[in-house]
Amino acid sequence: MKHKDGKYHSQPEKPFKIVPATLLVIVLCGFSFYLGGIFCSEKSRLEGKSVQDVSKTVSSPKEPAVDPLQIKSMAFPECSADFQDYTPCTDPRRWRKYGSHRLTFLERHCPPMSERKQCLVPPPDGYKPPIRWPKSRDECWYRNVPYNWINKQKSNQNWLRKQGEKFLFPGGGTMFPRGVGAYVDLMQDLIPEMRDGTVRTAIDTGCGVASWGGDLLDRGILTVSLAPRDNHEAQVQFALERGIPAILGVISTQRLPFPSNSFDMAHCSRCLIPWTEFGGIYLLEVHRILRPGGFWVLSGPPVNYENRWRGWNTTVEEQKSDYEKLEGLLTSMCFKMYAKKDDIAVWQKSSDSSCYNKLAEPDVYPAKCDDSLEPDSAWYTPLRPCVVVPKPELKKSALESLPKWPERLQVAPERISNVPGGSSSALKHDDGKWKVRAKHYKKLLPALGTNEIRNVMDMNTVYGGFAAAVIDDPLWTMNVVSSYAANTLPVVYDRGLIGTFHDWCEAFSTYPRTYDLLHLDGLFTAESHRCDMKYVLLEMDRILRPKGYALIRESSYFIDAIASIAKGLKWSCRREDTEYGVAKEKLLVCQKKLWYSASSSSR
Repeated sequence: MKHKDGKYHSQPEKPFKIVPATLLVIVLCGFSFYLGGIFCSEKSRLEGKSVQDVSKTVSSPKEPAVDPLQIKSMAFPECSADFQDYTPCTDPRRWRKYGSHRLTFLERHCPPMSERKQCLVPPPDGYKPPIRWPKSRDECWYRNVPYNWINKQKSNQNWLRKQGEKFLFPGGGTMFPRGVGAYVDLMQDLIPEMRDGTVRTAIDTGCGVASWGGDLLDRGILTVSLAPRDNHEAQVQFALERGIPAILGVISTQRLPFPSNSFDMAHCSRCLIPWTEFGGIYLLEVHRILRPGGFWVLSGPPVNYENRWRGWNTTVEEQKSDYEKLEGLLTSMCFKMYAKKDDIAVWQKSSDSSCYNKLAEPDVYPAKCDDSLEPDSAWYTPLRPCVVVPKPELKKSALESLPKWPERLQVAPERISNVPGGSSSALKHDDGKWKVRAKHYKKLLPALGTNEIRNVMDMNTVYGGFAAAVIDDPLWTMNVVSSYAANTLPVVYDRGLIGTFHDWCEAFSTYPRTYDLLHLDGLFTAESHRCDMKYVLLEMDRILRPKGYALIRESSYFIDAIASIAKGLKWSCRREDTEYGVAKEKLLVCQKKLWYSASSSSR
């Protein structure tokens, strides 16, 4: 006889005796009555408790019909102190293995399974809980980001200044010596759409310490600040320590992890990207992620070369040639000059299909991309020297056709029809569901909705429903869509939210200790067949700030196993019911402990 384990077993030697049917029914009824009494008394006892301790929950009778996943308790050692800024997929220790051509060593290169760390990343000696928003925009603890290279190298440009135990951020920058506020004021004069809610999402390539993105937050514009991992500058870490959205990344040989036609604005302030080299391939990537009607803003070489060339160690003739080459390249990609004043030049991506039709003509460079190249494919997808042409049928995705912020948050985007099962009613249902959930979360986690929680990540969103439900709270949300899931990230951006593609079998593109709250909804249910739960939780621990929180919404099958691993991470967790108290799904509310390395003087 074949059993569930796939093995054949012989029949018992002695046959079973036949039990009279009447007697069997009486025995079963009595046994059921007995079990029912036990269940009712156990239910009454549990309902009298407002909070369940995880250690007790793991050993208590299981509610689900399916036996839960069992994992033995485990303890993780501490990583050595030199791993305090460890970024697994952009690790300077491994850069020498990769080429320097087009800075490919700065791209994602994740370690093989045999080299993956199974240890807890320690905080720097003297680490303190971050200063709370909005004060954090202007200052942070020096010991939390103990890197003084920028302060020394950029002291004349007012990027930041060390004062006592803190770094101060005066809002200076290479191209805005009068401060970022004056710089953005001039930009808004050139682009009135920045004032009326038309422009909502932006990307800053080569972001420095993200002062531009930080200033725009008060103006209703949400910016993804982008910079590569650097041995000295730690730009993205500074940005996130300040409470400003940022992600590690570089335009090199791979597409950025964003869908096409998403950002309303792209910005580069002397970010030193060679825009006209390699056939303009870096500009082609900006063109891909910028929505039709969106703006590309450049300050620095070669803009205003007539007055600036002496400070750039070049000649006026060279800078004039570079500017003309840049103008010609932008025109060939269907950009048009929108405005220019002093050090700022603004181009607008065309929404006119007639310009893009010309790219199909022979011997045109750059040519139109082949239709087989998926425009939203952006996870380890090589850059291509061609123009991703906006689809003519998606007319409502152009910047001038989108509702203004904040109305666009509630309107079903045109691109939702590209999602299997996506529709206006599906979005409305999703938003309603998340409003109920967010209300429940705030009861379980009172810090949510206060300035104790600033940097939030929704680790596997669909339409950005959680982010939309907490949009009025003093936080921002990085919406992550799995590279293996349905492509819903364009909908997130069309709603005026930000996010990125990611594969949770790998490390995320950020520094340690950069998020206050990690939220996931069924991530292990969806990805456990591919990703080792232990490594996902270790990565969550790496990017979570000490005293930060994890809200884990999972099937009852996984919840006890997650709790067991979380205990080894030095997390304090409690198990809670969902808003409707269904048995098949549970919540873990966890908080990461603040601990110091064994070699730290802070212990």
